Amino acid sequence: SEVEVFVLMDCLRATWMSGKTRPKEFRVTQLEALCHFMEERQADIQHALCEDLHKPCFETELTEILMVRNELANALNNLSCWMKDEKVNKNLMTQLDCAFIQKDPYGVVLVIGAFNFPIQLTLLPLVGAIAAGNCVILKPSEVSSCTERLLAEALPCYLDPVSSSTASFILLKNQNEAEGFFYFVRVGKIIMTAAAKHVTPLTLELGGKSPCYVDKCCNFQNAANRIVWGKFLNAGQTCIAPDYVICTVETQERLMPCLRQAISEFFGNEPKQSADFGRMVNDRHFKRAQALLECGRVAIGGETDECERYIAPTVLADVKEWEPIMQEEVLAPILPIFTVNDMEEAIHFINCRDRPLAVYAFSCDNKVYCLSYSILYLGESGLFPITPSMMVKRKEKCAIFKICLVVHW
Repeated sequence: SEVEVFVLMDCLRATWMSGKTRPKEFRVTQLEALCHFMEERQADIQHALCEDLHKPCFETELTEILMVRNELANALNNLSCWMKDEKVNKNLMTQLDCAFIQKDPYGVVLVIGAFNFPIQLTLLPLVGAIAAGNCVILKPSEVSSCTERLLAEALPCYLDPVSSSTASFILLKNQNEAEGFFYFVRVGKIIMTAAAKHVTPLTLELGGKSPCYVDKCCNFQNAANRIVWGKFLNAGQTCIAPDYVICTVETQERLMPCLRQAISEFFGNEPKQSADFGRMVNDRHFKRAQALLECGRVAIGGETDECERYIAPTVLADVKEWEPIMQEEVLAPILPIFTVNDMEEAIHFINCRDRPLAVYAFSCDNKVYCLSYSILYLGESGLFPITPSMMVKRKEKCAIFKICLVVHW
């Protein structure tokens, strides 16, 4: 109820005002407790993610558990350094003063997780918030219901909790000193509107259509292998996955059989039976993705099973610029291929659209670097890997201004 929310907020603010969360010892204790949670509940985490997204254990270990463990290790190793005052240069007016930057916690921080990586995208910002000495309201995504239930039941056994059953839309009516969210553009706009009423500092990690340029001069099978891995990981429900391939018609014809071979090699001739291929998180997301199959022409895959929320690894050809799949983030195991006449047209196409989270390129020609300069010079993308199909760089500052994304790792 709303009364419970007010009680929760009052308790957290009282805790914050008491100074309990500020000492290094308290922060370390909480971070170490979170380490114990990740170690002792690993099997439970794997089971919950299998129920929610049909994630295989190896994928869960790689993309969820290890990410959080690495973040925890980094925080514990560097906390003393992070907490130190930072000396700054003096100017003529401050020569006789002691000038430094004191790093102070925000206070009460609200973190709302996302469904596609419900452990990683919920606990990573939690680690940062605890390390900074904040009180935290943690709201896992209700879409990944099994993982949400696990976090709600297990985390209070490890951390210092103030428990209450809350809903995010109620929490947003209250002023929080800072808010961190991992969501998509539509939801991000709602959250920003609510946060603006209290001028609350806000961090949004939003989605975007990350293009993948394939040059006529490249190792096509190598490119296909990396694209297939990056695109169909987590059944395509990854915000930095290659969203679409952009290339010439001739390149598309050479790439298509390589994509088919890579899909067969990774998931077998019957991907539905593969233990390594995920499912859409719920019926609503399944139906949305299924509707996208009407775009272009199905060149590979296209099979669906609503009962299992299964969509086969799919490649669409002859996709048009105005079709829905080219207007919104795909977030499904569907890879559209959009054709252009040359690399210059590809640059123009990418630069005329909303800023992507990442841009990928495959080429053996050094001239393709001009694509990276043309895009990065304009601030278009936070990441530009020349060959990998997915990359996350620690401590990378990416600012996607047009969709109001600011991420600090």
